[in-house]
Amino acid sequence: MESSIECTSFLDGMDEEGISQPYPLSQFSSSKPSPNNTNNSCVINPVTSVNELLECPVCTNSMYPPIHQCHNGHTICSTCKVRVHNRCPTCRQELGDIRCLALEKVAESLQLPCKYSSLGCPEISPYYTKLKHEAACDYRPYSCPYAGSECSVVGDMPFLVDHLRDDHKVDMHSGCTFNHRYVKSNPRDVENATWMLTVFHCFGQYFCLHFEAFQLGMGPVYMAFLRFMGDETDARNYSYSLEVGGNGRKLIWEGTPRSIRDGHRKVRDSHDGLIIQRNMALFFSGGDRKELKLRVTGRIWKEQQSPDGACIPNLCS
Repeated sequence: MESSIECTSFLDGMDEEGISQPYPLSQFSSSKPSPNNTNNSCVINPVTSVNELLECPVCTNSMYPPIHQCHNGHTICSTCKVRVHNRCPTCRQELGDIRCLALEKVAESLQLPCKYSSLGCPEISPYYTKLKHEAACDYRPYSCPYAGSECSVVGDMPFLVDHLRDDHKVDMHSGCTFNHRYVKSNPRDVENATWMLTVFHCFGQYFCLHFEAFQLGMGPVYMAFLRFMGDETDARNYSYSLEVGGNGRKLIWEGTPRSIRDGHRKVRDSHDGLIIQRNMALFFSGGDRKELKLRVTGRIWKEQQSPDGACIPNLCS
């Protein structure tokens, strides 16, 4: 058998010019007259109708300045203006360089809810800052932290935990200490392989332990690191240590887990974890240095404030 993995977990008592009438007023209005309006003039439509006017007809994304229009008043975003070779996708007329300043002003006046409002976000943002808020919204769904495949699944935390267990068959453990043994018969065969992801539940939270091999410079290295299944602010409340050794030597890493908001590759390429060079890994393995045998132990704890303001570790829950 080419490689094998043995995993044990020890419980410790817890777990983003000018314009000539680009749009008639009726395009911003409803057909129903106001009860107090005797000349049958129109009233402003709901925000949803304005949102439709602000949707690019090509990419269907919301449009931001500069918003362009053709001589017939059809609008398009600046990115798609280049894609359609400066020709209106609606009437096929040449677009030219006309800005739709009226629509830009309408957009500037809008206050819109976050698109994650259904997930609990109460934020109401101006139109031109809405995308920036949503890109960093604390209520936005999380991406699947599994690194062994290009998984596009997103969701809240309970959904992702079930997804990791049922779809990726990830080992799930309760406890804030761990002891893993990694064995590989050919330690020079790396090929950027992700070896293992294990999920731990402790302190009422979930943590992802990654252990993998990848090429760094002229040779392979082995790396272990922890990610917190939550936001960066909450991740700072926890610390972890990792230890690997053998033949009377050992390496110890201690740090703060990174949030899964930071992608797996970003964390790995930042070298924010326990890194073991191949020669050292083989030394730890002992024997004839032809087989990799590493035992990685670790612990997760939560930093707590003592009455005098000092941080004291809470080692288990």
